[in-house]
Amino acid sequence: MFKMTMVSSPTRVLDADLDRTIAYFLSDIGYIPRLRPDTDYSQISQSIYFRLFKECFLMNSDRFWTGDELMSYLKTSRTTLYRHLNKLKAMDLLEESQDGKTKRYRLRSGDLIRAWSWVEVNMKMAMDNYRKTVEHISRLIQKS
Repeated sequence: MFKMTMVSSPTRVLDADLDRTIAYFLSDIGYIPRLRPDTDYSQISQSIYFRLFKECFLMNSDRFWTGDELMSYLKTSRTTLYRHLNKLKAMDLLEESQDGKTKRYRLRSGDLIRAWSWVEVNMKMAMDNYRKTVEHISRLIQKS
C-alpha cells in the first residue's frame, strides 16, 4: 500500500545546505517527524534514518544493498533498519530485488528524480480515487 504525507510547504531551492534541505524534504513527506525552527540539523544528519536515505540511497543510488550490509554500515539493529526501509518502501521510493534468498534494496530506478516519478504517479492515483469517492458521496447526498 502506498503511504505518504503531503504537506504544502515552501520550496527549498534557495537553501544551499544539502543536509537541511534533505531533512526538510524527509519531514515534509512524512518519513521523519515534523521539524521545528530550533531543530539541530547536525543531530539529524547523524541519525540512522537520515544516513540510510542520504548516504546509502542518495549518494550510492545505483547500488543494491542487503539488509546485513545496511545494518553493518549504519551500525543499527535489524528492527530499526527494517522500520525505516518499510517506510521508504511504502512511499515507493525504494525497489527491492531478490538474489536467491537475499533481498537487496536501492533507490527506485537508481535515481532520485526517477524514483520521485513513481511517487507522483501514486499520488495522482490516490487523488483520483479520493475525487471519485467525493463525487460518490455528493451523489448519495443528493439522493437522500
